[in-house]
Amino acid sequence: MPFKKLGLSAPLCQAIAQRGYTIPTPIQAKAIPIIQQGHDLIAAAQTGTGKTSSFIWPIIDKLCAGEAGRKKRARALVIAPTRELALQVAESARQDTQFTALKTLAMVGGMDEQAQKQALIEGVDILVATPGRLRDLLSQRAVYLDEVEVLVLDEADRMLDMGFIDAIQNILDRLPASTQCLLFSATLSNKVRELAKATIGDEGKEISIAARDASKDNITQWCIPVDKDKKSALLSHLVKENGWTQALIFIETKHGAAKLATQLEKRGIAAEAFHSGRSQAVRTQLLEDFKNGDIQFLIATGVAARGIDIESLERVVNYDLPFPADEYVHRIGRTGRASAQGEAISLVSKDNTKNLRMIEARLGHPLERRIIEGFEPKKPVPLTAPK
Repeated sequence: MPFKKLGLSAPLCQAIAQRGYTIPTPIQAKAIPIIQQGHDLIAAAQTGTGKTSSFIWPIIDKLCAGEAGRKKRARALVIAPTRELALQVAESARQDTQFTALKTLAMVGGMDEQAQKQALIEGVDILVATPGRLRDLLSQRAVYLDEVEVLVLDEADRMLDMGFIDAIQNILDRLPASTQCLLFSATLSNKVRELAKATIGDEGKEISIAARDASKDNITQWCIPVDKDKKSALLSHLVKENGWTQALIFIETKHGAAKLATQLEKRGIAAEAFHSGRSQAVRTQLLEDFKNGDIQFLIATGVAARGIDIESLERVVNYDLPFPADEYVHRIGRTGRASAQGEAISLVSKDNTKNLRMIEARLGHPLERRIIEGFEPKKPVPLTAPK
């Protein structure tokens, strides 16, 4: 189905075509018509499914169809859990509004607050913000939400995990009763459903894109059984033997990220650690350098990596297996974007067996095991499929 059949405007379709997209993803095909009809929406979808565009595109057309330039206050508000994600959503909106007069502003920490206030005075259509910065500027009366027509809570489950419920409630209390509310989450846990009930009530539509429906066929997934103390050497071997030029490497702890970066550097592989222990300015620069290809290997903890979203990333590596299993799907969704080919490799030691089984049960199939010569594990990982 081409995008025009979704009823998207010609200027928006032009911007979409310029970005190289040709057909809607499952979440876009399901969510866009519901949003266009003005319904509130609860949507479960992983990163990498086209989630951001599924709400940005109908919002753009809704705002363009309104009275052009009639107000300077924000008419659409997107709240994201992390600075990195908010910046990426804002950048996506800017690219998609390039053939319109709409203005987008990212309002996050670590940026010039006075410049953000001035941008608000000059006029903004789409405001993308983190809960903390938005709450601060609301308390200063630097921003008003009385003209917001559409609210998006992006990655709602992560906002709840990060303790933003009070900030979100404070923001909700300031919105017009007529605001269309859209809630997107990787999972629909009980906590998320409680938030949805407070935000949307019982009248909203609900859609879900399951892991097996989330366009993962274009991502080659496999795991390598290896003893824990051989993981670092194995990763170096894979990089050099296969000529990898870039990879996002997931690891569980800040200490582990720093240690692995040092180990790779000693083997002649340039790598950087990306974690919450590094300053916001450093993380921003690292992310920009990684996107531009100036950094080839970025080693990120799960918490710090929540906002990383790179369209052309070819490969992710799970140096440590995540828990819960939904986090695995979230991680691998950072490669294989927009139907491009991607690769997800997991290094699995004996003590990861339980996590592996949960991931395979979540996927509905076993991951292919590949034994690498010279790194055969002394403690083998079970080869049986999940029951």
